[in-house]
Amino acid sequence: MQISQADISDIPALCELLATLFAQEADFRPDYDTQSRGLTHIISHSEVGLISVARKDNRIIGMVSLLYTVSTALGARVALLEDMVVAPDARSSGTGSKLLEHAIKLAQLNGCGRITLLTDHDNESALRFYQRHGFCLSAMIPLRLTLKTDR
Repeated sequence: MQISQADISDIPALCELLATLFAQEADFRPDYDTQSRGLTHIISHSEVGLISVARKDNRIIGMVSLLYTVSTALGARVALLEDMVVAPDARSSGTGSKLLEHAIKLAQLNGCGRITLLTDHDNESALRFYQRHGFCLSAMIPLRLTLKTDR
C-alpha cells in the first residue's frame, strides 16, 4: 500500500469512497456532482487543505482530507479532518491507521497546532479508532446552520 497526495484524476474514485461514507452518516447524503466540486476545490487550492489517498494495486482504497483554518485560541493554524474513509473490502487491514498517521504528520509539517474532527455520536467503532490514535472527546458541542447558496 502507498499513500500519496490526491490529484484531479482521482476524483471519481474519491466520490465513490465519499458515497460509502455519506451513506452511513446521519447528516449527509451522497451527491457525485457536489462532492466532485468540493474535491476539485481542495485539490486545486493547497492553501485550503489537502487530500491523501491510500492505493493498493493502483486502486484507491482509502482517503483522508484536511482543511486548514486559524484558531484564535491557539494563535496558530489548525486542521479540520473533514473526511476519512476506507473501502469496505480494505477495512481491518491497517489502512485507516496509516492514513490517519499520515494526516497527523502532514498537519504537523504544515504548522497545525490541532486537528478537530466530527463523527456521528453513535459510531462507536469510529470513536474507538480515533481515541486509539490520541483524539479525545471535547467539551464543545457542534452546531450547524445550513446556508442557501447559488450552487
